Amino acid sequence: MSAKPSNPQAANPQADALRRLLQRDELLVMPCCFDPLSAKLIAQEGFALTFMSGFAASAARIGEPDLGLMSYAEVVDQARAIAEAVEIPVIGDGDTGYGNAMNVRRTVRGFARAGCAAVMIEDQVAPKRCGHTPGKEVVGRDEAFDRIKAAADARAEDDILILARTDARHEHGLGEAIERAARFAELGADILFVEAPRNEAEMRELCQALPGPKMANIVEGGETPSLPYAELRDIGYSIAAYPLTLMAAAMKAMVEALETMKQGPAGPERLMDFVELRRRIGFDAYYEISEAYRSSVRRMG
Repeated sequence: MSAKPSNPQAANPQADALRRLLQRDELLVMPCCFDPLSAKLIAQEGFALTFMSGFAASAARIGEPDLGLMSYAEVVDQARAIAEAVEIPVIGDGDTGYGNAMNVRRTVRGFARAGCAAVMIEDQVAPKRCGHTPGKEVVGRDEAFDRIKAAADARAEDDILILARTDARHEHGLGEAIERAARFAELGADILFVEAPRNEAEMRELCQALPGPKMANIVEGGETPSLPYAELRDIGYSIAAYPLTLMAAAMKAMVEALETMKQGPAGPERLMDFVELRRRIGFDAYYEISEAYRSSVRRMG
């Protein structure tokens, strides 16, 4: 597990919370968010942590595919807004680190200061590609290792866990991916993520070969099989991430509602009750807290 920063001012309670979660002998099911509202819904439903999916965040924030189009500043701003909206640990998507090793250091510090519990750094060539779409390439070993070393070094001042990802399986096979991930662990990565194993046998092989917590990334319709939670835990995973489930469900519901509205207003069967909608967004909590300040008290009509 990662060392604490030498700077006591850089303590990160969310990083500590994630460390405690990873010590449990269970699978952490992690629905992924894309904005503060989706993160709040995840927390309200009792999930212990979430991940800001780069794929979903790019779609939600700029309406574009996850092909390196969001800038570092936009990504960190989105992560900060999400982390401020919830109390559960948030893992941020740091992509390739946005440049060389020095950029990686800045990226890691930025996510730590935005309130994230962990940041993912990967070994793809920039601009990166979604892990389950065509065109992925990875950088050479030296550059990949420098990224993770720089990420780990950045924790000297700002506490945060490092989720190290490799996409080497796609071009170079599972063996190369395992060797890279093993080296990432030696360099200080806290959580290992080998993207897109193609079957259960590969998932078992990598989990048996690698130390520490491992994350499975389950994309519906992607290359990695969607297995029952108990089986993922038995294989050796500590976290199961579902990066597109909420976005895919929301988009389907919105398109269906829009199709309905071409003929007339959407019926209540398609809509969340207005009382529940207000509660989940935070209106009830706002009014309860505002009672302490007479000048701030307002009531909805």
